Amino acid sequence: MQIRTRLTLQFLLLAEAILILAFAAIYYSSATYRRTNFYDRLTDRAWSTAKLLIDTYGDNPEIARRVERTNPAKIENEKIIIINLLNDVIYSTDQKNEIEIRNDVLEHVRQGRRIRYRQGEYEVMGVLYTSFNNRFVVITAATDSEGHAYLNRLRIIMLIVLLISLALFSVAGWLYSGRALKPISNMVKEVDDITITSLNLRIPEGNGTDEISRLAKTFNRMLERLESSFTMQKSFIANASHELRTPLTAINGQLEVLLMKDRTTDEYKHELSSVMDDIRSLIYLANRLLLIARTSAETPSNSVTKLQIDEILWQSRDEMTRFNDKYRINVCVDESLTDSGQLIVKGDEFLIKTALSNIMDNACKFSEDNAVNVMIKPSGRWIELLFEDHGIGIPEEELKKVFEPFYRASNAIAIRGSGIGLQLVSQIIRNHNGEIEISSDVNKGTTVIIRIPVAV
Repeated sequence: MQIRTRLTLQFLLLAEAILILAFAAIYYSSATYRRTNFYDRLTDRAWSTAKLLIDTYGDNPEIARRVERTNPAKIENEKIIIINLLNDVIYSTDQKNEIEIRNDVLEHVRQGRRIRYRQGEYEVMGVLYTSFNNRFVVITAATDSEGHAYLNRLRIIMLIVLLISLALFSVAGWLYSGRALKPISNMVKEVDDITITSLNLRIPEGNGTDEISRLAKTFNRMLERLESSFTMQKSFIANASHELRTPLTAINGQLEVLLMKDRTTDEYKHELSSVMDDIRSLIYLANRLLLIARTSAETPSNSVTKLQIDEILWQSRDEMTRFNDKYRINVCVDESLTDSGQLIVKGDEFLIKTALSNIMDNACKFSEDNAVNVMIKPSGRWIELLFEDHGIGIPEEELKKVFEPFYRASNAIAIRGSGIGLQLVSQIIRNHNGEIEISSDVNKGTTVIIRIPVAV
């Protein structure tokens, strides 16, 4: 079912429910008023007749009867019965004895209570009349044809109004829902025009204050993220292809040259050694690309594996110095870290070690002295690792781009590298709910700060 149809039905049901409740309240009030008013009239007739018969013309009841017959206040089919304490009927206009005189009614009336009830088409009222220490039960009965006819007409009118309003509310609900959903319909048309080749398009945001505008803003922000993601993906594929093609082309060229003529054993060894270097570079790049794909697909780590961050750092240092004996990595632990529990984090040991190794490798590689100073210190609920070198630095305008894949600073082109290390580090740290900051001055050095939450 379409939203417009569903909204129309909901609007119709709600309006009809309110209308029915209103009509029910009106009808109940009218019926209550009719009944109360009619019983009040019966009470007045009972009192006036008893007063006339007992107090005014008590010595001559025939005169009282004639006066009552011509009384303009008489009610339709009126029956009045007056009964004394001995249960003798001293006055009655009920010639056919249609009204039943019930003992329980007489008893209740004599207790001072007014009794009203229905008997067939008659509505009956019983009251107590006192005169000169004598007590009389006056029973008045009559039919209210006019009142019931009014209620019948009211029911018919309400039914007609309900049916007409049903049609009107249907039309109004259809038009109202159509108008209410028009911005969404327009949005759907706009979204239909957006394809993978036109992610730069945006949805109009309207007045910017209502729910539809907020939805449009949210959708536009999603499009911005998608556009950025697709742009980065295209750039990543282009750069990865280029980086992979370079060593493959070199390998292919060297092998073709090698096969052009017979060579000595030493020449073969020399050329194959060069090919092996290119293959190692290719393997290194492939591993980094796989790590980027792995970390990009993972959500922030909820690993329950607890790790000693200082141990991982020392292991990374040892591996890096074995990899290049020129590297000098100085590790210092803050004196305030007296409890080993302050150095425990949760995460993936291999990934954290990869991130730390990449930072230390970059720091040493881009420094003339091949040295980096590492400081471990607490920072509230975080453990902070500070890497500081005195290398070539990064231009200030390029700092925001260093975490993009395959991006290399303009002053680092001459130094061998792939440009994916910092992007990989950033992704690993984010996946461990951590933070990374980088600051740098050209020809003075670079400082990288990593914060990882301490395990609790």
